[in-house]
Amino acid sequence: MKDNNRENLNIVVVGHVDHGKSTLIGRLLFDTDSLPQGAIEKVKKISQEKGKSFEYAYLLDAFEEEQKQGITIDITMIQFFTKKRDYVIIDAPGHKEFLKNMISGAASAEAAFLLIDANEGIQEQTKRHGYILSLLGIRKVYVIVNKMDLVEYSQERFEKLQVEFNEFLNNLNVYPEKYIPISAFYGENMVSRSENMPWYNGDTILECMDKVEKEKGIEERVLRFPIQDVYKFDNRRIIAGRIESGTLKAGDEIVIYPSGKTTRVKSIESWQEKDKADKVSAGMSVGITVEDEFFNKRGEVICHKGTPVTVANFFNASVFWLGKNPLVKDKKYKLKLSTQEVEFEVYSINKVIDAVSLKNSDNSDTIKKNDVAEVTIKTKYPICFDEFADVQSLGRFVIIDNYDTSGGGIISGVEDSLKRDIKQVSSKNIRIRKRLVSRHDRENSLGQKGKVVWLTGIPGCGKNEIAVKLEKKLFEQGKKVYYIDSSNIRFGLSSDLSFTEKDAHEQTRRIAEVANLFADSGLITIVTSVSRFKEDREYARNIIGKNTYVEVHVDAPMDVCKKRNAGAFNEDSDSSFEYERSEYPVTSVYIDDAEFNSDKKAEAILELLGY
Repeated sequence: MKDNNRENLNIVVVGHVDHGKSTLIGRLLFDTDSLPQGAIEKVKKISQEKGKSFEYAYLLDAFEEEQKQGITIDITMIQFFTKKRDYVIIDAPGHKEFLKNMISGAASAEAAFLLIDANEGIQEQTKRHGYILSLLGIRKVYVIVNKMDLVEYSQERFEKLQVEFNEFLNNLNVYPEKYIPISAFYGENMVSRSENMPWYNGDTILECMDKVEKEKGIEERVLRFPIQDVYKFDNRRIIAGRIESGTLKAGDEIVIYPSGKTTRVKSIESWQEKDKADKVSAGMSVGITVEDEFFNKRGEVICHKGTPVTVANFFNASVFWLGKNPLVKDKKYKLKLSTQEVEFEVYSINKVIDAVSLKNSDNSDTIKKNDVAEVTIKTKYPICFDEFADVQSLGRFVIIDNYDTSGGGIISGVEDSLKRDIKQVSSKNIRIRKRLVSRHDRENSLGQKGKVVWLTGIPGCGKNEIAVKLEKKLFEQGKKVYYIDSSNIRFGLSSDLSFTEKDAHEQTRRIAEVANLFADSGLITIVTSVSRFKEDREYARNIIGKNTYVEVHVDAPMDVCKKRNAGAFNEDSDSSFEYERSEYPVTSVYIDDAEFNSDKKAEAILELLGY
């Protein structure tokens, strides 16, 4: 019976097609009596039908088509046990067309066996796989020189390949742990030493596996808990997700990024009482409740105070491209990093590298299929990430082009000047204080529900005229109402902000925080703000709360807006950019004439609000 407390290690086996990866694994399973009952008889039958001698590779090939073609298409994951620990051996495809599968297999590995056919030597895919291992941060690499029987067990041939491939890998800052000469088919230097290679005094494959030292446990590293979703049960809001690194327990002080809000873990939740725990760690999918009621959403990342994640929308990365069409600058792609999804573009291509020759091109505007490049990426809005060298799960991303997974990359760094300033309290002793008068009490006293009506649209659309009429009508009904004009905010609270994209994000955040305070006091709050970025409005919606926030898009043709406010479109400001429509349902008020009736539009919004 398997012991769940035993150490586990993932090893990927890669290399050029037909260099013997599947044979190596099959022979290893055979020599250690690790095969399921009936497997050997089945392979004998298949081999006889094909007129071949016993094929160890057939012991693990996943699909019948693979046996027809003689190549591994899908990644195959095999559980394997020695006296020391448990293994997952990943057989990754070597054929050029299945490079995506090889990357998928290698991404989860802690060590790698890279095979070279002693007779054929170092091939294009051998080098490409070596490059990808370096890109994925796999440093424990063992180079296996297979099929030594085909070169008469030549020590000279083995050492020549070692010198040649070492030079290539060392240029990638990869320094192999060992080079091992073997014949997988004949089981030489696999589990026991080969009598045909007395000149080799090193470890066998099995001995090397058991000597691989695991990296420091990810449960001992900094906490990274990306939010997958938020669920509401009775009066609890449960934040759910998978802990990627570190450990979390009830009572821990945490910071939620990118907002930078601080709170404490109130409880660790579970579906069944018997599974309830006060402490959880990396690799576990959990739910938590927190002491302070914030509006959280998928994609945010929870960290311990003092070990923040980086928040920025510019960063440097190494990417590998597998798409049919080249990766180009200024085109919109989708980036997936943990639970975050964001539109992005390649801001600059700093260097394109041929993964085989390692030749660099510094003046390229495109990245072709199978090329690797060093780039600067600009995301639509700031996201949470780590450098890959620090936290792999928050430093690795996938690139989507027209719904296809077309590439991926790792984050290598970000300039300090490009990091987003997170608004946090300056003292560790400051916490949100509880009050004796609740929002519910204030709303009962005022006889109304606190609400935020967020009027958005490009300059000149008419939102300000509608807002002043709406405020007046609500006031005349005896409602407690206040109108926040974003332009007026720039004379005080936001006097330090310009009209850059970064400052436009900050302007929206500040208005949302103020509006949230007003709504919490029980006021009906009207906001007018261009807030042209849909992510900014969604952020405001999460700050304020979905049940309190009402978004009204005042929609007008550009010619009408220019006629009403020509000056706004002559300035070098945020108003010159295209407006992004929200992805969630909103109310639209359409203005088709520069001389529209603002009273009627205000009445329509009153009806929407139920007043």
